[in-house]
Amino acid sequence: MLDSQLLGDEEMVERTLRPQRLDEYIGQDKVKDQLKIFIEAAKLRDEAMDHTLLFGPPGLGKTTMAFVIANELGVHLKQTSGPAIEKPGDLVAILNDLEPGDVLFIDEIHRMPMAIEEVLYSAMEDFYIDIMIGTGEASRAVHLELPPFTLIGATTRAGMLSNPLRARFGITGHMEYYEIEDLAEIVLRTADIFEIEITEEAAFELARRSRGTPRIANRLLKRVRDFAQIIGDGIIDDQITGRALTMLDVDKEGLDYVDQKILRTMIELYGGGPVGLATLSVNISEERETVEDMYEPYLIQKGFILRTRSGRVATEKAYQHLGLPYQNK
Repeated sequence: MLDSQLLGDEEMVERTLRPQRLDEYIGQDKVKDQLKIFIEAAKLRDEAMDHTLLFGPPGLGKTTMAFVIANELGVHLKQTSGPAIEKPGDLVAILNDLEPGDVLFIDEIHRMPMAIEEVLYSAMEDFYIDIMIGTGEASRAVHLELPPFTLIGATTRAGMLSNPLRARFGITGHMEYYEIEDLAEIVLRTADIFEIEITEEAAFELARRSRGTPRIANRLLKRVRDFAQIIGDGIIDDQITGRALTMLDVDKEGLDYVDQKILRTMIELYGGGPVGLATLSVNISEERETVEDMYEPYLIQKGFILRTRSGRVATEKAYQHLGLPYQNK
C-alpha cells in the first residue's frame, strides 16, 4: 500500500473516486462488456486471465480499469510503470513477488527499455525467466519459474510497442473519449462523494467542457467548487460554472489556453499549415510528446486539425471557432 503522504493531491482524489467493480465503472461500455466475459471465463476455469493491453489518450481510466479487473478476479494487483523498471533485476524482483493469478499493472508500458521487454517475453508466454548471475567466467544462468499471472499494460501510444510485445497480449481494450452524458454522471457522482451541491445543468456544462475525459471533469469540478464558495453561495449552478470556466480559459468546446495557442499558431504564423509537430512544439514552448499525447488527439477528434503527410493542418472549423476568416486553399 502506498503512503498517502507520498501521493499528489490529484492522485489522492482519483483513488478516492475510483470505482471498485465493473458495474460501478461509468462509460467505456464496449471495453467493459468484453472484459466481463473474459473475467468470468477465467474465473470459471480457475485460470489467470489473458494478458491485457489498455490504450487510449491520458485520463480515460486505464489505471482504474486495471484495479477493477483485479477486484473482479479477486486477486492482488502489483503496480509499476515502464520508466520505473530500469534494469532486468527490477523486473525480476517484481515478478518474483507475484502470487498465482495476480495482476501486474505496468503503466506507460511503451516507455519500457528493450532489454526489459525481452525478459518479459518468456514471462508472459511461458511463465518463466532465465537470468544471468555473476560476471565473466563465474556467471551462470538461473531458470526461475513464475506463477501464472495477468499482465495489464497501459499506454497512450500503442504504436510505439514492439510487434513481439504487442502480439503477447491476448486482450486489447481501446479506451475512447467519454460521451457527455457519461461525464455528467461522473461529475454528479464525484459531487455526491465530496458533498458538493451542484445542479444537473451545471454538471452537463462541466461535462461539455471536459474534453471527453473524466480526470479533467473532476479537476474542473474542484476548481468550480472554489469559485462557488468564494463568489457564490456554495452551490454550483450553470452561471457560476460558466463564469469560473471562462476565467480558467476553458471555452465552450473544452479547449484551454494551450489548445487555443496551438490553433492560433498554426493559423496566424503558418497560414493554417501544414506545419510539423516539432516546429509547432517549439513555437508554443511545449514538449513534442506533450502536444502529441495530450492536446493533438482531442483536437483531431473534434475536427479542429488534420494530420497529413506534410504536417498538421487547421480546419475550417478551427478558423470559425477562433472567429478568424477562412480561405480555402
